[in-house]
Amino acid sequence: MVLYVLNRVLSILLVLLVVSFIIFFATRILPGSAANLMLGEYATKESLQALEREMGLDKPFYLQYLNWIKGIVGGHWGDSLVMKQPVASIIKLRVKNSAFLAIFSLSAVILIGIPLGTLAALRQKGKLDLAIMTGSYIGISIPEFVTGILLILFFAGPWMQLLPTGGYQELSSGVLGWLKHLILPSATLTLILLAHVVRQTRSGVIEVLKSNYIRTARLKGAPERRVILRHTLRNGLLPTITVLAMDLGYLMGSIVIVEEVFAYPGMGRLIIYAITNRDVPLLEMAVLIIAAVYTISNFAADMLYLYLDPRIRYR
Repeated sequence: MVLYVLNRVLSILLVLLVVSFIIFFATRILPGSAANLMLGEYATKESLQALEREMGLDKPFYLQYLNWIKGIVGGHWGDSLVMKQPVASIIKLRVKNSAFLAIFSLSAVILIGIPLGTLAALRQKGKLDLAIMTGSYIGISIPEFVTGILLILFFAGPWMQLLPTGGYQELSSGVLGWLKHLILPSATLTLILLAHVVRQTRSGVIEVLKSNYIRTARLKGAPERRVILRHTLRNGLLPTITVLAMDLGYLMGSIVIVEEVFAYPGMGRLIIYAITNRDVPLLEMAVLIIAAVYTISNFAADMLYLYLDPRIRYR
């Protein structure tokens, strides 16, 4: 088991190293340079060369990459070219905001999707199964911006006015206000992701219910509740864990539409801002953070596999 964990940690480091090289290479082949952005189109050649020397842009590519990696490891992520602030402080705030939204949404998906998927599997081909699957597909087939706008009109519109239409409030300003600003974007994301989890849970549980050890447990007189909770779900949820791990990475950085609809200051909007304004240091670190979230979430899924399926330990 220790060797398995070490192997996974080394693979994460290797993946992040490859991703960092791709990110750095992609930003360097873009036309222009950071010096052009900082000084403007009317800057003289001498001033551009002086700033490039100061920023190390005149050095060979491999030296620029090594210096960048050293800065990341040492905690020196550079400054935003547009905001004129440390990249670390900007990303720290946005990661926190996205993490709150991701945790709320993923928790709702787990608490709703897994029971619904299990119930659909136990009532396979019945009316309840049909209703659950139809409802989940309707939720995923509607675009995010449509779902978000409908929720705003219903809960924040002139009829009810229960929740704010968008924005974000810090937790230090009040728990109630903080929660109110999270409810609508979390509900929108939950409706989007619910169908994946319901479908995967249903398929996994149905497959396990056909296995011989489930028949054996029932023949031995084990209570149905024990058969479902201890034997069926323990093995049937393995594919669902993979889906949830991928969803976490998606929630941290790919929810640009939802963040735009609700004016939520998360990582998705930050990446779009960095791309639009050619803020290279901010863009590089934001994308690398998202990649790290994906790899770490998959590592967490692997650790859950070890707990749920003891056969992995012996391999």
